[in-house]
Amino acid sequence: MAKVKNFFKKVGLWFKNHAPSKRRLIQVYAALLYNANIKGFFGKGSDIIYRGGMKNVCAPGLNCYSCPGAVAACPLGALQNAMASSGTRAPYYILGILALFGLMLGRTICGFLCPVGLGQELLHKIKTPKLKKSRYTRILSYFKYVLLIVCVIAIPLIYHGIPAFCKYICPAGTFGGAGGLLSNPANADFFDMLGYLFSWKFILLVIFIVGSIFVYRFFCRFFCPLGAIYGFFNRIALIGVKLDKQKCVDCGLCIQTCQMDIKHVGDHECINCGACIPVCPTKAISWKGSKIFLHSSEIQALQAVGADAPASTEQKPLGALLESGTTEVVTAPVAAVSVAETETVSREERLKIAENKLKKRSFWLQFSAWAVALAVLIASLVYFNFFAATSNVMVYKVGDKCPDFTLETVYKNAGSCDGDGNQIINRFSVLESRGKVTVINYWETTCDPCKEELPWFERIYREYDGAINMVAIHNYMRTENVQEFINKNMDLSEYTMLLALDIQEDTYTQLGGKGAYPLTVIVDADGIISFVQQGKVNEDVLSNAIESAMKN
Repeated sequence: MAKVKNFFKKVGLWFKNHAPSKRRLIQVYAALLYNANIKGFFGKGSDIIYRGGMKNVCAPGLNCYSCPGAVAACPLGALQNAMASSGTRAPYYILGILALFGLMLGRTICGFLCPVGLGQELLHKIKTPKLKKSRYTRILSYFKYVLLIVCVIAIPLIYHGIPAFCKYICPAGTFGGAGGLLSNPANADFFDMLGYLFSWKFILLVIFIVGSIFVYRFFCRFFCPLGAIYGFFNRIALIGVKLDKQKCVDCGLCIQTCQMDIKHVGDHECINCGACIPVCPTKAISWKGSKIFLHSSEIQALQAVGADAPASTEQKPLGALLESGTTEVVTAPVAAVSVAETETVSREERLKIAENKLKKRSFWLQFSAWAVALAVLIASLVYFNFFAATSNVMVYKVGDKCPDFTLETVYKNAGSCDGDGNQIINRFSVLESRGKVTVINYWETTCDPCKEELPWFERIYREYDGAINMVAIHNYMRTENVQEFINKNMDLSEYTMLLALDIQEDTYTQLGGKGAYPLTVIVDADGIISFVQQGKVNEDVLSNAIESAMKN
C-alpha cells in the first residue's frame, strides 16, 4: 500500500513540476481558438477554407487567412491587402483594428496570443547549444522594421495588388496555409501549382524553424512586421509590464533574464511575458492594468500593510492608524474583522488577513475567467466544426449544369471606346453563345502561374478560330488595379479572347475554386461542366479537354 501511495505521490510531483505555466496555457488556447475550424484540414473542394462572416474579423496574432483551420483574418495580411487596394483612400478599418489591439495589449499579443510565437518557443526547448543575445542581435532586431516599411507598406502601395510579405516571406502562410492544404490527400491537384515561389518560401520556413531552435523567437525578433507594429504601442498599452523607477536599483537582473533584445523593461522589444517580475529583488516590476481587475483600495491596502515598518510588538489602536492617513487603506482588508479585534491584532496578522482576502478574490477572478474562456473555446469548436458552413455557395461539379452569370469587360479588346477614347464597359452572359464549348479561366494579377498560362489560352483560342468561346476572368477583388496591370504588362493587340471581371464574386467558388489560382473550367455545348482543374494547365491537357467536350 505504501508503494502505491509513493507511486502516486511521485506522479503528482512530476505533473506539478512539469505543469505548463498560465502563459503557456493561454498561448495554446489562443492557437486553438484562432484555428477552431479543424474540419478544414480534412475537407474537400470548397469545404477546405472557411469563408464565413468571421473571416472579416482580424485575430490579434499572426495566423494565416489561408490556413484550413483559420476562422479569422490575419491583421498583417489584411493590412497588405488594404494597402494594395486602397488607391487614394486610407485603409481606416484595418488601421483602426491594429490601433485598438496595440492600445489595449501592445506586444502582450506577441507574448501570449500569437501562435507563431508559441511554435518558436517550443522549438527553442529542443536541447542544443543556444545563441545568446548580444549587441549584434539587438542591431538585427531592427530588420523587422525594414520589412514593415518595404514589404508591408511600400510594395503594396507602389505595385498595386502585391502583398509582398505574405507572398514572399511569411512562414505562417507556408506552414499553415500551404502545409495545411498539401497535407490533405484531397488536395493533390495543388501539387501542380508548386513552383519556384513555393520552393523559396519552403527554404525560408526551414531557416526559420532551424533558427528558432538555436535562437529564442528567431522570426519574432528579427523578421515579424506585426511585432514591429505592436511595439510602437508598448509603452502606452493598457496591459503589459511596467517598471517603478523609484524602486529600481539598476541591478540588471531583468535585462539578464529576458531573452528578447530589450534595453529596459517595457520597451518596443519587450513581449510582456512577465519573466522579469519574479526576479526583481525590489519588486519594482509589476503588471499594468491590475486596477482593472482589483479595486485600487485593495492594492494600496496590501502595499501599505506590508510596507516596511518598525518591527514592534506594541499594539497600535485603530484610531492611531486612522489619524496616520490610511483610512482607505485599512478599511478594505479588515472589513471582516471587528474594530475591537483590529485594535489588538499585530501588523503581521493584519498583513495575513489582507493577503488572504486578495488571494480569495484573485482565485475567483481567475476561476471565472478560465471558465468563460473554456466555454468560448468549446462553443467555437462545436460551432465551426458542426454548424458553420464553410461557404454558403452551392458548388457545381463535373457533370452538373453550369449556372449562367454576368461578367463585365473593361478592356480595349473586349469593348469599344466613346468619342473621347474612354473605355465603354460591356456586360455579357458567360454562356450567351449557346451551342459552343466555353472555356473559363480564373486568374489574378499577383499569380505567376496565371500570367504564364494566359498566352497558351490565347494561342489555343486562335487555333479553333471561333469554334469555341473563351474568357479569362479576374478575381472580383482589387479590380481597380487590373486595367492598370494589363496596360503595363500585356500587349492587348495579341489577345482576342475576352478578358473580364467577376462582378458576382461567388462564381469562382461555385465552379469549384478552392481559394488558389488559376482555375480552369470547360463547359460543353449543352452547358454541362466537363472539365475542372485547380492550378496551371498545360496546352496539351487543355486541348484534349476541349476536344473531349466538343465530342459530347
